[in-house]
Amino acid sequence: MEYKILVADDDKEILNAIDIYLTNEQMKVYKAHDGLEALKVLEEIPDIHLIIMDLMMPNMDGIQAILKIRQEKDIPIIVLSAKSEDSDVILGLNLGADDYITKPFNFLELIARVKSNLRRYTKFTSFQKNNDELQIRGLYLNKKTKEVKVNDKSIKLTPIEFKILQLLMENPDVIFSIEEIYEKVWNEPFINSENTVAVHIRRIREKIEVNPKEPMYLKVVWGIGYKISK
Repeated sequence: MEYKILVADDDKEILNAIDIYLTNEQMKVYKAHDGLEALKVLEEIPDIHLIIMDLMMPNMDGIQAILKIRQEKDIPIIVLSAKSEDSDVILGLNLGADDYITKPFNFLELIARVKSNLRRYTKFTSFQKNNDELQIRGLYLNKKTKEVKVNDKSIKLTPIEFKILQLLMENPDVIFSIEEIYEKVWNEPFINSENTVAVHIRRIREKIEVNPKEPMYLKVVWGIGYKISK
């Protein structure tokens, strides 16, 4: 299978370098120099498998582009940021990004992140069981159609958010630590990733709870972890 990757960055040298590395991995690369071009590519090539998106670009920055993409698509997005502050990382994840990497970066690390996200996405989207539906009171999740509803109202989740929610709903009232959630969902060793998991949990809670401060479903067990309550 030839994966189709959209790369959006206004730095032509970085864009071309990523193109070379991904092409060497037998991936098809579509390039964009700003958010507007990225959206145009997605209109023309609807079956893009993954997006690498720089945050700071002219015309339309990565922030605006990701917001628009997430209105319609759930494909994995890796954010490129020139800064390493936590605020930038949190911003990217809050926008619906699935992963991030800070500039300057090692291209081999970027390739590893791309492959990791593709493995999760393709495995998850092709995953099927006889019982595809999970329901806990008013919270409904369909593993096959990737549909999530709360009291019959459709909820849009990113692929990572969906997988976290699926993990918790498949094991109601089971408490998962942050480390367990990360290793099961990201499928890689847990190394200083508390913030990453916490941001995704908060985003899920904001989407599925009527009052996120007094959650009915996704609850924290202080000092231990998180669970979906029956």
